[in-house]
Amino acid sequence: MKVKHALAAGLLLSAGLTHAQSNVTLYGIVDTGIAFYNNAAGGGSFVGEPNLTGKVPSRFGFKGVEDLGGGLKAVFTLENGFQPGTGNLNYGGRLFGRQANVGLSGAWGTFLVGRQNNMTFYVTGNADVIGPSIFSLASIDPYIANARSDSAVGYMGKFSGVTLGATYSFGRDGSAAGGPSATNCAGNVAGNYQACKQFTGLIGYDYENFGISASYDQMRGNTGAAAPLTRSQYTDSHSVVNAYYKWSTGRVGGGWIHRNVSADAASLRSDIYFIGVTYLPTITWAFDAQAIRYQLKSRANATMLIGRATYSLSKRTSLYGMAGWVANSQNGAVAIAAGGSVVTGGNQFGTMLGIQHTF
Repeated sequence: MKVKHALAAGLLLSAGLTHAQSNVTLYGIVDTGIAFYNNAAGGGSFVGEPNLTGKVPSRFGFKGVEDLGGGLKAVFTLENGFQPGTGNLNYGGRLFGRQANVGLSGAWGTFLVGRQNNMTFYVTGNADVIGPSIFSLASIDPYIANARSDSAVGYMGKFSGVTLGATYSFGRDGSAAGGPSATNCAGNVAGNYQACKQFTGLIGYDYENFGISASYDQMRGNTGAAAPLTRSQYTDSHSVVNAYYKWSTGRVGGGWIHRNVSADAASLRSDIYFIGVTYLPTITWAFDAQAIRYQLKSRANATMLIGRATYSLSKRTSLYGMAGWVANSQNGAVAIAAGGSVVTGGNQFGTMLGIQHTF
């Protein structure tokens, strides 16, 4: 009799699991082209296919959703970043270097565990009209386009126009490959709870055709991590405030990004101010322009101007052209291209023709 009751309970449980609705989506972007810029650090000019990004970084990923009933859903994201020109992986060579997380979502918001975009990634989404392009804010501060955290727990919820979000990382970046997204700071060190920890927080408000948002991001270092955060007492923080206004054929956005590195002799403070506009004259054409001012306190400054035109061949395929110019102060060394180089104190011009396909 007990066996029959157990079998019946198992069948009921199995039936419940079978009827749970779930789906998995494959998606991606392949974006590449040919870029040029002059006054490279080694002398001469660069002509070739960029590795890091075109209009946006290339990627593919999987997103899954399972309806658990009562408005509750299980969600996951696995997102890879790659170089179209070589087939190599970006983000420190990680298979899913952009995102690898799982969590729960409901009317109260979404809770995620794993490698994920943090609040510095999300805060500029509406105000930065250029985004993570080859000529962009990422040319000045590469972290802006690589604001992700390993071993993190995160939350984001939207309530009547108000957005609240936060992440906490136990070890912000476990890859040792180098670069802004691979800084060898895995954390989880016994006896040193500060090692490689990171906190980010966001608050925003959006109403019909305008919005404003702010975020704060503080990361710590550890022995062996990339400079300047080579000790757990050292911190690197970003504070961001920005706003946007949109209408039927365009959008204008701007903001301020303040960075404060506290690392003894390597300490620094900097500010980035940006403003940009997008104009959509027809369903097939889009024009973007942005001006950026960078000030590295008591050291250097730079001014950057960027323009971009995009023509859509279809809903999934588009062609684009970009041009950018940067003027550096005597000690400035801001390159026009993300991942590029420039002669110290030199001005630089860059351009790119590219193609993008989404799926």
